[in-house]
Amino acid sequence: MDFGLYALIAIVVLAIIFVKMAVVIIPQSETRIIERLGKYYATLKPGINVIIPFIDRAKEMITMSRGRYVYSTAIDLREQVFDFARQNVITKDNIQMEINALLYFQIMDPFKAVYEINNLPNAIEKLTQTTLRNIIGELELDQTLTSRDTINTKLRAVLDEATDKWGVKVNRVELQDIIPPSSVLQAMEKQMQAERNKRATILTSEGQKQAVILQSEGEKTSTINRAEAAKQQSILNAEGEATARIRKAEAEAKAIELVTEAVGKTTNPANYLLAQKYIQMMEELAQNNQVKTVYLPFEATNVMGSLAGIKELFKEKE
Repeated sequence: MDFGLYALIAIVVLAIIFVKMAVVIIPQSETRIIERLGKYYATLKPGINVIIPFIDRAKEMITMSRGRYVYSTAIDLREQVFDFARQNVITKDNIQMEINALLYFQIMDPFKAVYEINNLPNAIEKLTQTTLRNIIGELELDQTLTSRDTINTKLRAVLDEATDKWGVKVNRVELQDIIPPSSVLQAMEKQMQAERNKRATILTSEGQKQAVILQSEGEKTSTINRAEAAKQQSILNAEGEATARIRKAEAEAKAIELVTEAVGKTTNPANYLLAQKYIQMMEELAQNNQVKTVYLPFEATNVMGSLAGIKELFKEKE
């Protein structure tokens, strides 16, 4: 009885171990390559898979984990990123610099990734380094520093084509750091400082130029405004004088008209007005003691007429 019980227990344990070894659960986004008696048999899909223990076994491949190469039977089908160490490259103008690259790739065909290449991560790293050296070697320093997108595009195209036979697709390549030598950095800093000084000088000159232009335009506008104001003032003065003369003439005409109506019946209006002017002139001469001048008409007839007018005026006053 005891022997039969032990045998039963052993059979159950072996059955459990056999089932555990036969049933393989594959997580999503992973797969495994199964070899049967050393020959490729199947590529397992996510979920529950059944294999024959001791006859079927999972093929190991080298993967990158925490910066180290390790053997693993699980093949990750997700996009992976490799952060390669800095490497020295030489530009077309013989400038040595350090470049650090990031590579984003994805295993599309697990069969090729396992059987077409022995060490996939190392192969991708070496291929990236050599391709990067070739691309940088065709560019000068200035082009290398300013054409990062172009370098990324070329590098991705070359790597994607080269790794296609390994069942790998390179989705993206990014250059993280481009570090020239310290002497080149110092020269670049001096160049940038000179460029900044140049720009500052140009901006200062442009500002002074604009200030002079604005000042001259302001003076021009001010001169035009003053001239326009003077012109308008002259026009207004002329109009005022013309209006004053017109009104004065109208007043004199009205005065003559009134004088004519008042004295026209008894006295010649012309003589009357002449006498008024004469008396006014005499009053002004009398007020100025320094001037001893008497003004008389040039023609004798006018003199007589004036005297006659004055005489008649005096008679009217008497």
